[in-house]
Order: sequence, then structure tokens, then C-alpha cells
Amino acid sequence: MKEVPPSSDDDPESLKDSEELSELSEASNLSDDAGDLEGDGGKRALFDGASSSEGEGDGLGELDDDFGSSDDSSGEDEMEVEKQSRKLDAETGRQLLDAEAEVKSMQLRVEEDDASVSALDDDDDDASDADADGTVLLPAQGVDLAEVKQRMAEIVRILEHFKELRNPAVSRATYMDRLRKDVMLYYSYNSFLADTLLNLFPVGEAVEFIEASETPRPMTIRTNTLKTKRRELAAALINRGVNLDPVGEWSKVGLVVYESQVPLGATPEYMSGQYMLQGASSFLPCMALAPQMNETIVDMAAAPGGKTTYIGALMRNSGTLIANELRKERTKAVVGNLQRMGVTNAIVSCYDGRELPKVLGPNSVDRVLLDAPCSGTGVIHKDASVKTSKSQEDIWKRSTVQKQLLLAAIDLVDANSKTGGYIVYSTCSILPEENEVVVHYALRKRYVEIVPTGLEFGRDGFKKYNKGAFRFPPAMSLAKRYYPHAHNVDGFFVCKLRKIQNGEKAMVANLQEDQGREAFALAKSQGLGLSKEEKEYLTKNSTSNSPYAQVHHVDNGPVAKPEEGKASKLEQVSTNKSVTGRVKRKKKVSKLYLEALKELKDEKKKGKEAQALSKENGTNGTAGGTGTKTKKKKNSKPKRRES
Repeated sequence: MKEVPPSSDDDPESLKDSEELSELSEASNLSDDAGDLEGDGGKRALFDGASSSEGEGDGLGELDDDFGSSDDSSGEDEMEVEKQSRKLDAETGRQLLDAEAEVKSMQLRVEEDDASVSALDDDDDDASDADADGTVLLPAQGVDLAEVKQRMAEIVRILEHFKELRNPAVSRATYMDRLRKDVMLYYSYNSFLADTLLNLFPVGEAVEFIEASETPRPMTIRTNTLKTKRRELAAALINRGVNLDPVGEWSKVGLVVYESQVPLGATPEYMSGQYMLQGASSFLPCMALAPQMNETIVDMAAAPGGKTTYIGALMRNSGTLIANELRKERTKAVVGNLQRMGVTNAIVSCYDGRELPKVLGPNSVDRVLLDAPCSGTGVIHKDASVKTSKSQEDIWKRSTVQKQLLLAAIDLVDANSKTGGYIVYSTCSILPEENEVVVHYALRKRYVEIVPTGLEFGRDGFKKYNKGAFRFPPAMSLAKRYYPHAHNVDGFFVCKLRKIQNGEKAMVANLQEDQGREAFALAKSQGLGLSKEEKEYLTKNSTSNSPYAQVHHVDNGPVAKPEEGKASKLEQVSTNKSVTGRVKRKKKVSKLYLEALKELKDEKKKGKEAQALSKENGTNGTAGGTGTKTKKKKNSKPKRRES
């Protein structure tokens, strides 16, 4: 029987050698795994990150334990560095995966399925409700503003191509309401200002304006032509490390600064008055005013003095320049800038602009610049509180003050000035309530007309606003509007007026309250030279039962039945509805109205004579002391002329 050799497992020496080989093989495998991890780099790390984020293990955690339990001290340090590197790579991988998931979630299509409808109708998913008084929407916890912005862009795209892209289950009002709330949420506007801007522009342009208002406009400086030329100033500033260019062909004194290595408010050129830090839009009112030498000019709201010093430079220090400012503390800035810029023909005053006609005298100056205090909706980037602090009531209050200031400015100007007679009204607001509405009010109250501003660019003023609720004369298009998203300047409004006659304009009274005025106005319209504005006023305000409305076929509402026995001669004339004899009827109406007007004037004259006689005799209504009172006939009607 052949003897079998002993197994290695049974041999103690062989067993010892086998254990050593096993340990060496295990160490080799570990080093190979470590090399694989280091060579794979971001791919293994990305896989590790994805697995960790999903909560599934791949054995790397056990591998980390093996690295941490190594007996070699130098190997332990090396493995710790690799461990930290893997953690960083894994974090990067997780961020990449999160970014991809976010991009997919942002691909919202509001025109698809019912999910879009619920997204538009749900107002509480990503914001708290806004109160009726214009409270700002505040983002809820966890709201993704990037998704809100993407949704705004998608809604704008749908509204601009509504027929093609709309969801039939969603109305336009629903889209607009969602857009309004997204604007409030993303840009922190209150409901009033968000609604106003969305109604002022087309939806796409409204979002562009809101976005442009978040960033400041380029820095601009104005050359002081009293001390230097623009070319010389530009060369001096370039030598100091300032990167600049001319502001545009429309200005001969403006420079736009892109970059500067020195503070522009502390250069020797600035301290010596060679230039003024001033927004480009502030050049425009002075250019529209076009002051001439040896004139008397008033700047009604002068602080801090940028426009005042520009006017002084255009006047070449001739004539008289009155710089008025309401707040006494702000006059210090005006005085300082006038002295620094070398303006020597200026007088600084501190009055309420509405009182200047009493202080300086009416019809006493050649030109007036009124850069009226306003809401600042054109320069929101300078004061972000405008987005939340303004309301409709606040706007109308400011509009009332602006109307009073503009009337005072018109009263200051002399219509008979040989070189002047001009008023420039400007604001840094884009709201029509502070611009076109104010100018239209002045057109009705004073003898002024709108004339071209002479500015080479800018959009025309509005002829109507708020879906026709406000309508303005065609000449309002001569005014100019400026927007940050369209012209890269601050939002601004500039309108130039020319005074054609001194004094106040007599307004046509309410036709229902004064039939004599109505008779007079209609008589003028039939051949006595009624102005176009008066005709438009009568057409708009006449009631359906008034003679003017009957003759001119104006229908402004239901006809109110006159009281029995109260029909006047004028109302009796309006009952003639013959069409075939229209020409003959008009002649007859004109003649009867003139007769009615004459009788009304006679009655008024008799009343004045009786009143004067009563004052002379010291009695109330007695004539010659006889004790008999002369009573004015009530509801006296002229006798109808028989045809």
C-alpha cells in the first residue's frame, strides 16, 4: 500500500507559509483597489455620490474602514487624504445631480395638462397672500426663485402669442394674475405698483422695465463749459486711469464712465469744478429749456444743483438765474455746487414753489424749469423702498402738489417775453398720473400749449392711458418719455410748454348747473368762435337731455326727464328733431339761443342795478325808499317766439 504524503494543511510549517502568503495577497488586493479608486477619479466619486444620495451602499464604506485600520502609520496618512478627496468628489457629484434635477423641474409648460391650470390657480404654494392694501408677497420657506423666474418668462411668452400658445382651460386674466403675483414675489413689489406697471406696458416690456430697474445706470459726468472743454477733460481723466466715452451724439458735454482707478468725486478736476457727477437723464430738461443769454430764469426745485449749474453754463453767466429750494438744509448743496462750478449769475432762495408768483411777481420771468418732486418710479434702483411704499392715494396726493407747482410756474412766465415764455415740466417718474395728467390739467387752466422739446430721442407722450380712461390732446405726443430698458437712462418725463397769453383760462361751467352758460357756449359753437377745447369739453360733459347734446347728437347717458313746468326756452328748442330741415333748424336754434342769452344778460344787469340802488338807500332791496321790494323773478322764461 502506497503511503500518501501529508497535506500542506496538516503540516505546521506549510500552514505558517500559507498564512503569510494570504496576508501578502490581501495587502496586494487592497493596494490595487486603492489604485483603481485614484485612477477612476470623478467617475467613481460621482457613482459614490449618486449611490449615497439614493441611500444604497456599494461596499466603499467597508473599504474606508479597512483604510482606517491599517497598521502602517505612513500608509494611514496617505489613505486619510484619499478618503477626504473621495468625499469632495462625491459632494461635487451630488451637486451635479442636484443641478440636473433642478433644470428638469424648471422646465414648466403652463399650457400643458391640468397641472398647469392648478399651478396658475394655486396662490398659496410659493407665497403668502397679499392684502388688498398692497402688502408685499413674501417667499414661503423652500420656494425656488429660479423656478419663479422661469415661470414668469413662460407666462410672458404665452401672453405675447396668446391665441397660439394658450391653454383653452385658462383665461387671460388667470395668466395675468399669476404673472402679477410672481412679479410681487420675485422682485418684492406691492400689488399696486405691480398692477400699474403691467398695465402701463405690454407684458414683455413690463418685465424688461422691472428687470432693468434692479440695476443702476452707467455713471455719467457733465463737462462744465465755463471752465474747460470736453476733449480736454477726457484727456486729463484718461491719464488718471479713467475709461470713458462720449455719452452719445445727442449731448456735447456728457461723458459715460465705464471704469475708474481713482474716485471720481475726489480728482483735482472735480474739485476745481471742471465736471459734475450727474445722470444722463438730468441733462434732458435743461436741453429742452434751451436758456438764452441775458434772460431771467427760475429753477423751482434746484437741489442739489446739477440742473442749475447746467443752466448757468448755457447762459454763460449772463442774465439772472434764480435757484429755489424748499428745504433750507438742501440749499447748502446748491450753494456749494454753484461756487465750485463757477456760476456767478445765480441767486439762491428758499420758498415754497407755489408761493413764488407772490414773491417774484406774476409774469416776471422768461423761462421756468420745474423738475417736480415725484414718486421716483423711474429711479427705483436708487431707492428700493419705492417698490413697497407707494400707493394710489400717495400718487394722487403728489399729483395734486405737482399741478399746483406747474400752475405757479406758468404764472411766473411772461407770455410777452421777446425771447422766452417757456416752461419745462419734468419728473423722474413714469406714471401718467404725475406726467400727462398734470400737463393736461395745466392746459385746461392756463393759456399754454405744448411745443416740441427739441430732444433727438425718446418715446412720445401718451395720448390715452388705462384703456382709454384718460384721454389727452394729440399735442401730448410732443412730450418725451425715457425708460431704463429702452434708452439706458433713468426713467424720465419731459414736456415743454409755451405761454400764449397771461392770466387764467375761464373754464366752461357744468352745463346742468348753469343753463345760461350752456346757451352762451352753444351760441358760440353756432358761429361765435367757440374754441376746439371748449367744444370737446361740451361734447364730453353734456347730458343727453341738454340742448347742446340734442343739437349735436351727443349721447352721454340716459335722458333725465325735466320737471313739469320747468322746461326752459332752451330745452323747448331742443325738442325739434326735424332731419330734413337741419340747416334751417340750426339757424333757428342759433337765433333763439342768442335771444335767450340776451334776456339772461338783461336780467343779470337789472339785478345788479337793483342791488346797487339798495346799497345807496341803506335798505335791502328797496327802491327810492318807497318800501316796496324788488323781487327777482324765479325761473323766468323768455317768451317763445311764434314762427
